Amino acid sequence: MDSISSRIAKVSPSLTLSITAQSNAMLARGEEVYALAGGEPEIDTPEFIKEAAIRALRDGRTKYTPAAGIPELREAIAAKLKSENGIDCAASEVCVTAGGKMACFNAILAVVEEGDEVIIPSPYWVSYPEMVRLAGGVPVIVETRESTGWKMTPEQFEQAMSPATKMVILNTPGNPTGAVYSPAELRALGDIALEEDIVILSDEIYEKLVYGDASHVSIASLGKDLRDLTITVNGFSKAYSMTGWRVGYTAAPKPLADAIDKIQNHTTSNANSFAQYGALAALQVESSFIDDLRGEYDVKRQFMFSRLRGISNVRVVEPQGAFYFFVYTGNTGLKSQNLCDKLLSRYRVAAVPGVAFGYDEGVRLSYCTTLDVLNEGITRFEQFCREH
Repeated sequence: MDSISSRIAKVSPSLTLSITAQSNAMLARGEEVYALAGGEPEIDTPEFIKEAAIRALRDGRTKYTPAAGIPELREAIAAKLKSENGIDCAASEVCVTAGGKMACFNAILAVVEEGDEVIIPSPYWVSYPEMVRLAGGVPVIVETRESTGWKMTPEQFEQAMSPATKMVILNTPGNPTGAVYSPAELRALGDIALEEDIVILSDEIYEKLVYGDASHVSIASLGKDLRDLTITVNGFSKAYSMTGWRVGYTAAPKPLADAIDKIQNHTTSNANSFAQYGALAALQVESSFIDDLRGEYDVKRQFMFSRLRGISNVRVVEPQGAFYFFVYTGNTGLKSQNLCDKLLSRYRVAAVPGVAFGYDEGVRLSYCTTLDVLNEGITRFEQFCREH
């Protein structure tokens, strides 16, 4: 149709959601599928969070809230950022959003104008470039390498910059690679952003899921100069298994926070009212849920790493965070979409093609599933690779 805007025409559908829907449809038909494509915890939301939302419903917390979120939750998020992340942030600089995805989009809309360039390291989360295009910006992709642990170097950052560069997106821990930037690596990138006044979007949605000797560091905690240039994005989906609740947030310097608030005033109005009370309970109630979840994922991570290392024609970097492996499959001779199509149709294993993340010689495998599904899925993936 001629009436569809050119901006929308430039945007690609989400391959991760498409593959998840395809595998779910196969399961609904009673077909056998080993789903290693998912991006959400298989464990249910903790009961204490559900109960908080139920109480809010029963107490009539079903009306509009302030666009930026209920005051109690904004205060709790600001306190969490200060105590856990080392970010000195006022509640007035927090905006509660309809999920982490909306938090990213709001942040991009608040900064990016028509023709502005946004630097995005690849492999990247699938929605970053599309969000930039929707905002009228131009995504500038920086291809990272296995040799640097799938992390952008300062040299690559500098080479990608131009007078039109307005923003850089950093995702640590990262999707799809599980890469975690060290404080020194973040400071080096931050110094370059400071020199050129480039806004940093720091997506930290997987911050609670780090393993071994790795630790999560927020770039906004590395000095007031960086804090004043950074929009920190986070949410409750991954750490608290609240993907369907759609509660995320941004924390930004006051002028940017006000701009994000203004965007929300004219889009979603506010995040779901009673879900915000569930999110508040997640921050206020003492629970071992996250520690237990992290421990379970670490067991699966180590199991999967040992299996993948034994496959001769693929390569893998051990992920330090999140719940994914990004596997180099270039030696199979198949492009990622073709590989994943064959893997699903012939071996009943769902994986996400690397082309969705800007890197066509790899696939993303998720270990946020049961150990039985993971074991059989990897066995079938191994068989597939041996036959190619």
